[in-house]
Amino acid sequence: MCLEKIGKYMNKTNVFIVIAAYNEEMVIEDVIDEIQHHNYHNIVVVDDGSKDFTFDKSKKKGVIALRHRINRGKGAAVKTGIVAANRLGADVIVTIDGDGQHDPSDIKNLTEPIICENIEVVLGVRRKIKGEMPYIKIIANKIGNLVTFLLYGIHVSDSQSGYRAYSRYAAKIIDTKADKYEYDSKVIREINNNRLSFKEVPIQVRYTEYSMGKAQKQGFINGLKTMFRMIWGMIV
Repeated sequence: MCLEKIGKYMNKTNVFIVIAAYNEEMVIEDVIDEIQHHNYHNIVVVDDGSKDFTFDKSKKKGVIALRHRINRGKGAAVKTGIVAANRLGADVIVTIDGDGQHDPSDIKNLTEPIICENIEVVLGVRRKIKGEMPYIKIIANKIGNLVTFLLYGIHVSDSQSGYRAYSRYAAKIIDTKADKYEYDSKVIREINNNRLSFKEVPIQVRYTEYSMGKAQKQGFINGLKTMFRMIWGMIV
């Protein structure tokens, strides 16, 4: 029965992939190609005010390409993509980074719990193993998980992962009011506040010299800024 459901979703293209991208002209075409290679063709790329040719290269690939005139932040780009996918009739929405770190072969594992088990949100969980994930990221991830638990009262294994899947209902009801990197953590708050069912599944991450070298990535300093915004948001 579940295989029949999966076939229905794939054949009728009810699964939409949302890619938030900022200055990714070097890799965005490869990211799109790899997703399409896995037979996902409803792709929404949101160029978050890039200063390069990310938007033009995305548009040439035949995907739905949207653009923010200014750089508003990863959360804003993801939200724009989710709204667009909802309006286009998506039943399942997967968010994936535009720098090539995420492996599209994991999309199937992220969407299956929604299709087969009626789960509302599926969270991708990175393996926190030294040598596989940079050590500083392991520490930052653990701190982020703790802060998320203390602020929002729900424990997850990877509060910062952007590789996730949402049902149509979850995508419509989640309202983080966050535009920056705290968006990912505030989704956890929304899961708790709206009592949405969720499941965690392991994902692969490819840490390349390119992706790790990007200034806007969630590094240590940006992580501190994210935590400050999360805490400040609870006060005001």
